[in-house]
Amino acid sequence: MPFFGVAYTIKMQIIAFFFNFSWLFEKLSVVLQNQTNINMSFTSEANSIFNRAINDYHLTDDVNTPLKNPYQKDSIQYSLYTKCWIDTVQWHYEDIIRDPHIDPIEALQLKRRIDRSNQDRTDLVEEIDSWFRQYYNKVKPLPEARLNTESPAWAVDRLSILALKIYHMQEQVDRTDAEPKHIERCKAKLAVLLEQQKDLSLAIDQLLEDIEAGRKYMKVYRQMKMYNDPATNPILYNQK
Repeated sequence: MPFFGVAYTIKMQIIAFFFNFSWLFEKLSVVLQNQTNINMSFTSEANSIFNRAINDYHLTDDVNTPLKNPYQKDSIQYSLYTKCWIDTVQWHYEDIIRDPHIDPIEALQLKRRIDRSNQDRTDLVEEIDSWFRQYYNKVKPLPEARLNTESPAWAVDRLSILALKIYHMQEQVDRTDAEPKHIERCKAKLAVLLEQQKDLSLAIDQLLEDIEAGRKYMKVYRQMKMYNDPATNPILYNQK
């Protein structure tokens, strides 16, 4: 948050205290929290939000923990936090289902949860792309503007997954029960992941700059996963 925003918030908190208007400070805090930080790039803020979601999940480390999003609903920050929370829960679904001793009934139930999570993830990526489309809706593409092979939100999706890989690879590096060779291999992998995060963050920010300048334009494409639709999955519609 810019210094002006911090100073202004503190000043208003003091005023609110003396006049017993605590609700005023709460409203101002929410507004300032959800404004894009003018001193941060989009991916700097996104990576910070992803780390917060991952750390919040690991306070309980339980796939059944309810989502408590700290950001204002309908803000891009809210969507980014939710996106990474879904990814984090699904990461642990994938760990659990690979247990060779898992009960088959439990595994089937978990597979259904993974399917729902995948659909939720896809829906949210498309929602984030819609936000980008609306955010840049007044930009007029240049005559020579090009279409990117990947939309901003699907690149952000990869950035969220990278944050998860980095968190869990760091866990491996910090293990005290593993062999030194395992630790060294994980350190090398962690270095690669951190480089990937740096490069992907730069590429996303550059893509957004190009869209804002009209050098590139974007479209929102729906994934249309046919196996989730009873009208297009033959196993489902043939049972009617």
